Amino acid sequence: MNNKSAIALHYDGQQTPTVTAKGYNQLAEHIIEQVKQQGGLIHHDEALVNYLNNLEVGDEIPENLYRIIAELIAFSWLLNGKTPPGWEGLSSIDEQV
Repeated sequence: MNNKSAIALHYDGQQTPTVTAKGYNQLAEHIIEQVKQQGGLIHHDEALVNYLNNLEVGDEIPENLYRIIAELIAFSWLLNGKTPPGWEGLSSIDEQV
């Protein structure tokens, strides 16, 4: 039997992302639907969810996951047309040699 898992993370832009919800099967479906309704990113990664399943609601993500979670948050922001505070993007690149 294959149980569906879902883990929701929250990032306020300042503090370490935290686990805000987690569940299996029907509750997992409910969590996923809520995230979709809120315009959040749904990321499918069995290894990551297996690791995050060791955390409890309210726990901060561990330091060894900062980079992957930061990349997912950045990608989510990009998809939603957002940029981090203070980010101006790249200046134009001089193509003349």
